[in-house]
Amino acid sequence: MPFHRYRPAHERVPPPEPVARDWPSARIERAPLWVPVDLRDGNQALAEPMRTERKRRLFDLQVALGFKEIEVAYPSASRTDFEFVRHLAGAVARGEVPDDVTVVVFTPARRDLIERTFAAIEGLPRVVVHLYAATAPVWRDVVLGKGRAEVRAMVEDAARLMAKLGGDRPGLRFQFSPEVFNLTEPDFVLELCGAVTELWDACPERPVTLNLPATVEVATPNVYADQIEYMHRNLDRRESVILSVHPHNDRGTGVACAELAVLAGAQRVEGCLFGNGERTGNVDLVTLALNLYTQGVDPMVDFSDIDAVRRTVEHCNRLPVHPRHPYGGDLVHTAFSGTHQDAISKGFAEHARRARELGATEADAPWDVPYLPVDPADLGRSYEAVIRVNSQSGKGGVAHLLRAHRGVDLPRELRTEFARAVQAATDDSGREADAESLWELFEAAYVTPGTAGELVRLASWRVDREASGEYRFVGALSVHERTGDYEGSGPGPVSAFTRALAAAGVDVAVLDFTEHATEPGAEARAAAYVKCRVGERVAWGVGIAPATVTAAVSAVLSAVNRAL
Repeated sequence: MPFHRYRPAHERVPPPEPVARDWPSARIERAPLWVPVDLRDGNQALAEPMRTERKRRLFDLQVALGFKEIEVAYPSASRTDFEFVRHLAGAVARGEVPDDVTVVVFTPARRDLIERTFAAIEGLPRVVVHLYAATAPVWRDVVLGKGRAEVRAMVEDAARLMAKLGGDRPGLRFQFSPEVFNLTEPDFVLELCGAVTELWDACPERPVTLNLPATVEVATPNVYADQIEYMHRNLDRRESVILSVHPHNDRGTGVACAELAVLAGAQRVEGCLFGNGERTGNVDLVTLALNLYTQGVDPMVDFSDIDAVRRTVEHCNRLPVHPRHPYGGDLVHTAFSGTHQDAISKGFAEHARRARELGATEADAPWDVPYLPVDPADLGRSYEAVIRVNSQSGKGGVAHLLRAHRGVDLPRELRTEFARAVQAATDDSGREADAESLWELFEAAYVTPGTAGELVRLASWRVDREASGEYRFVGALSVHERTGDYEGSGPGPVSAFTRALAAAGVDVAVLDFTEHATEPGAEARAAAYVKCRVGERVAWGVGIAPATVTAAVSAVLSAVNRAL
């Protein structure tokens, strides 16, 4: 490939040389101000841009999630965008928008388009007018055909007009973006930002937002962090500036760029839910917010029903969210690998144990489960899809699904044996085995032989406890089509039954036996697991019944039939 055609970012525009780097040792201890731009930047990346109905639905979702500043339109770009801003003005007048939500509108540095933008926002009590101009050398030379002085004059003229049109209007603030900031000379960005903060008379009571976009990602995230920290240290009127970033995802590192920018001093992040946007997209606010959540930091937005959020965004964008999307994808919490499943299953059990030990509910207990950085339940997900079984799966996943859906907790050796059968079945079919098909396979292999076996059958029977403390089993057994009444005695019901089988000519020795209730409560069914040597063969059997003795007898009978 002709890699020689491309220059690294530091050769195109030398990055600032910071005196010191504080961002590598910083920690994010609170969420920045998140500003979704789905309705503007995300919308202009759609093949079929949203009209008012879809825009309003997405706006209402963002309000419900807790976003306090929302970029809603580029009102001078189209009649649809202009009309949506007017629609929101009406919604505010009707009390349909909370008082603490501010809308943002977007305009280029052109006088006629700025005037159109101010016409759109009439009646909105809380609004940010966002001015942008391309400032990077390639854009100046190729797109605008202007030098640095001409670009500055253009920006200042636009800023003066905005100040004149805004006047002393309460609830109105201004924002400036030097587009392609990350490829613009740092001294020129400082010059432009200083000019607009002076023209707009930025003060702590009426701060100006300076938004520094990685419009096209061209360098590693540490370079962006250095650029942001340089601006953070050197901006005029820093206490009167909200330092904002707007990373795109051209290199696939938009999330890292945003996180490092916050470490470097950014207070505000623009992006889209699930990362929609031009080319490879805007930075993903869902991922950013939930990354903080997994570090014990309040993200200040509510993604506790992530599937509902995803469905709404997919409807409005008419684009699917990838099934492996961080946090929000259908398969993101799902493990197919056997080793992962085993670790997750053990992690769930340990989490439940720790919760009991702490006297807390599982929903409140500290979360520390292998392979799951977040509790799926915190995002409104059930545990149903966490472990799914296919040919890549192992005993842990199989055992987990049987335990979760049927209450059966297989002994370790039986887990391994049954997992081999499951793998053979999924290898043959090439498909996933869901909980129901797993149970059908297990029931046919281990449970049915104890209730409807072909070689040894048990009709009527009973177990009595003698005065001596021993148990006496009496029953009608059919062995290889020969039927008779047999009995046996032993220290327990199982040993009494095996002696009755011996009397019928079936030599059985119990090698392992466990049992448990399949669920809490007095009405729970019993599950029994028995490993038997029958003649020269060894087999497992399982019995499930309302009574423990019945389950145990069925388990032995299952092992006998499976061995024979």
